[in-house]
Amino acid sequence: MADHGLYHSLGDQQDPADPYSRTQPAAPQFRPSAAPAPTGYHQGSSYGSRTPQQQQHSGTPQPIYRNQGTPSQEQGYFPPQQSPASPYDGAMGGLSSQMGSMALGQDGSAPARPNKKKHRHAYHNLDQPVGSSQAFNGIPQGEMHPSQYLDTNQPQPMAQGHPYGGQNITPAMNQFPAMGGAPYTPGGTPASHGTAPSLPVPSGPSVSGQGRVDPEQIPSVPRSRDIPAQYYLDHIYHTMEQHLPPPGAVPFIAYDQGNSSPKFARLTLNNIPSTSEALHATALPLGLLLQPLAPIAPGEQPIPVLDFGEPGPPRCRRCRTYINPFMTFRSGGNKFVCNMCTFPNDVAPEYFAPTDPSGVRVDREQRPELRLGTVEFMVPKEYWAKEPVGLRWLFVIDVGQEAINRGFLDAFCEGILGALYGEDYTKADEEESNGDIPGTARSLPLGSKVGIVTFDKDIHFYNCNAGLEQPKMLVMPDIEDPFVPLGSEGLFVDPYESKSIIISLLTQIPKLFSDVKNPEPALLPTLNAALESLTATGGKIICSLSALPTWGPGRLFMRDDNKLHGIETERKLFQTEHAGWKKTATKMVESGVGVDFFIASPGGVYMDIATIGHVSAQSGGETFFYPNFHAQRDALKLSLEVKHTITRETGYQALMKVRCSNGLQVSSYHGNFLQHTFGADLEFGAIDADKAFGVMFSYDGKLDAKLDAHFQCALLYTTANGERRVRCTNTVASVSEGAIESMRYIDQDAVVNLIAKEAATRMTERTLKEIRAALTEKTIDILAGYRKAFSGSHPPGQLVLPENLKEFSMFTLGLLKCRAFKAGAEPSDRRTHIMRLLKSASALELSLLLYPRIIPLHSLPPESGFPSAETGHLLVPPSLRASFSRIEDGGAYLVDDGQTCLLWLHAQVSPNLLEDLFGPAATSLQALDPFLSALPVLDTHLNCQARNILAYWASLRGSKALTVQLARQGLDGAEYEFARLLVEDRNGEAQSYVDWLVSVHRGIQLELAGQRGKSEGEGVGVGVGVAGLRAMGW
Repeated sequence: MADHGLYHSLGDQQDPADPYSRTQPAAPQFRPSAAPAPTGYHQGSSYGSRTPQQQQHSGTPQPIYRNQGTPSQEQGYFPPQQSPASPYDGAMGGLSSQMGSMALGQDGSAPARPNKKKHRHAYHNLDQPVGSSQAFNGIPQGEMHPSQYLDTNQPQPMAQGHPYGGQNITPAMNQFPAMGGAPYTPGGTPASHGTAPSLPVPSGPSVSGQGRVDPEQIPSVPRSRDIPAQYYLDHIYHTMEQHLPPPGAVPFIAYDQGNSSPKFARLTLNNIPSTSEALHATALPLGLLLQPLAPIAPGEQPIPVLDFGEPGPPRCRRCRTYINPFMTFRSGGNKFVCNMCTFPNDVAPEYFAPTDPSGVRVDREQRPELRLGTVEFMVPKEYWAKEPVGLRWLFVIDVGQEAINRGFLDAFCEGILGALYGEDYTKADEEESNGDIPGTARSLPLGSKVGIVTFDKDIHFYNCNAGLEQPKMLVMPDIEDPFVPLGSEGLFVDPYESKSIIISLLTQIPKLFSDVKNPEPALLPTLNAALESLTATGGKIICSLSALPTWGPGRLFMRDDNKLHGIETERKLFQTEHAGWKKTATKMVESGVGVDFFIASPGGVYMDIATIGHVSAQSGGETFFYPNFHAQRDALKLSLEVKHTITRETGYQALMKVRCSNGLQVSSYHGNFLQHTFGADLEFGAIDADKAFGVMFSYDGKLDAKLDAHFQCALLYTTANGERRVRCTNTVASVSEGAIESMRYIDQDAVVNLIAKEAATRMTERTLKEIRAALTEKTIDILAGYRKAFSGSHPPGQLVLPENLKEFSMFTLGLLKCRAFKAGAEPSDRRTHIMRLLKSASALELSLLLYPRIIPLHSLPPESGFPSAETGHLLVPPSLRASFSRIEDGGAYLVDDGQTCLLWLHAQVSPNLLEDLFGPAATSLQALDPFLSALPVLDTHLNCQARNILAYWASLRGSKALTVQLARQGLDGAEYEFARLLVEDRNGEAQSYVDWLVSVHRGIQLELAGQRGKSEGEGVGVGVGVAGLRAMGW
């Protein structure tokens, strides 16, 4: 084993005599957003609860995420319901009695079943299931009990403590900068595992050897989120001391010790088998989930930007790896050894520093590139494709008939104004009118410029130069060969110097075209003209569209036909075959231009997302799709998403390369980008903070178990303020001879994400039926591999799940039920939209998409939804499982999948609840506004609780804005969406969670018995396939 001191990063022990030693800052507190309480806030005396001020400043507040059990109904809005007297009143209440005891590995007997018709499906036999839990079966909820069925033979994350505290040291841990013997802690005091605050280990999965499944004991996704979320409110994630990253949907503060934060990079296996045979036995993919520009949380250290001048950053001469904390120095500091290819490189004279007797550079603490896993380097001109300038934003606005009639044009213009100047953009400001803008007043970085173009059958350019009294419009009627009639100085202007002109223009555009109303837009010629205006500099296009572009070159037509659904040719609907659109997409990437589309589909008409979205996907952009746009309901969401698009961190003219250690090689990339040939760099016209990519690795040799495996992602891009940089993200994993050690350090979110990206990539090559079968087979292969190799002592009839993959089956079932892969009828536009979302989704966004978070409003404890007086953290109640068995009569529930947020109201909801939530006029469901998009600001306790929870959720999402959509039982069509989001129930022509586990367990048993045959999805592969996904059945 190599000495840990050879790595030039943080050590765990600090020498008081060492002038370069430093202490870590105190743990910052994560304070989620909370809606302010309205003026004059008070609590009505009818509920006997304290006011919010009293809640915050008196008594003993409960810790955030404390499991509060069954939400109390004492201050609720309907009489308490009587629960059956049963010893199995657990998290699913009567469902436990209905399903019976699982008694995993035990000889427990099931309680007597009440003789009720709804309990006719009492048991699920593993060999022959006799029923399935239907959605909307009305079973009341109860209190959650921890699982009884921990796999005692499963390698535990650590002998002492818990999986989120300090994990066991991996085999090559002493090679890490943070030494294994005494983990580094803030302030330089070694941590004691025995006295560290302990977090309860989420107990193991469960299926009975007696052939019955207890729904109470199957792994719970909400519980797997709530427990780590509570832990990481008071603890920092140390990137070298802990090797099991937090779940993707959990907020945390990361402390970079040389290994990049999981926010930027997640390995599927943080301990890698040394041979391909050992990895093959697990059936797990070996890959890396990358989100290079991921946003950092308040309290985290900003990414340092380093400038090495004309020579540029030090790099390995053989493999071109950038300098990082895991490169070692020898010969007194005259040579550095590459951690990827082990090549010894000469140190440039200007970068030389002597080393101490242990081989550590004496200036290590002053060198961020030798201490931190994620850094940025300024690069010299040899890295430039063109002169870097501030980001050019070009707003391309659809002014056709549908955009005007549906209110989409007004909403989009309002969104642009709000994004550039805030909600009070009409307020006069003398400083702004003079162009003297404080840095905090700008939503765009210094150097950024904006331009405005509108289109219908013609293309209209606008000169918004600050020297003009009013904007000037130039019309381009020649759409066969369009050109830009304006110079760059007239088209692109500083948005703050020309504030009054831009506000005047965007305010007048809806009125200007209200009498024209051309029904057929010409989109492709407009995009080509926009591209021409940005070719010299690169930039970002923000384009709106509200009708199928059926005019001019690149005209599209109706391709979607129900006759094509469910057959082999359906996959043609998920891709474009139009040569003109493909050519434009490629040109945009080469010119460093990205596109974000905002597409409204009034009435759900076909928009050919496959063709139009191809341009945004290949250029590194994003498509925001509104499948049934109503201006009253969706204008706020549109405005917030336009603002997020403009204000998030964005780069352009980007190239990305991933390097790995000897013995491994990159086998494939997954995501939205352009790659001309295999092995070439990934190219992006633009890249932003929400985009993630998957990288798969395969073996080209054997790894040395005495050394670690290293990975480096290098993203070369131009920032929005016009600087050419390289962002380096360094990740390290230990190596072990066998796979048993690897099972301790599986990142479930990374595994699910890479499998989802692989499946989405195959949608244009295989039928949906084959993909669903391949996902099922992959699930069985992974769990059967663990069962065969690592849990042989359990009874053959018992389902045993790895500790770190307990919820893997549920996430796979969520994949099968998502709009991209689900069986049954689904418009091709929606399938294609979700397909591209899966390919670019981060760990957070995908986790919420596959399993939504649900909170009951009618039974919130009085202290929930307000900050704790002790810590300042918002007290968030535990989430519910996504099953109708948890829904109570008369209840109100918030349901969020990261794309939409529903407020579901039972038909018998209390009028008191409606008044507290919506105001005195809301006395019945029929009195509510069906196009509601946000809760009103009231001085009631419940209203303030709900707004605070929504504000907290809004801070933990991907690119989609959080607005509320009503789903009233029996009244709104959104109720069908609510039923679809209950992913644990039988819906979407897919099984319930319980039945799915039964089906998976049967496949595992057949595999163990050697009797498992190929499913319909197997035998259709493409040969070698992707490394680690041999059984995906492509």
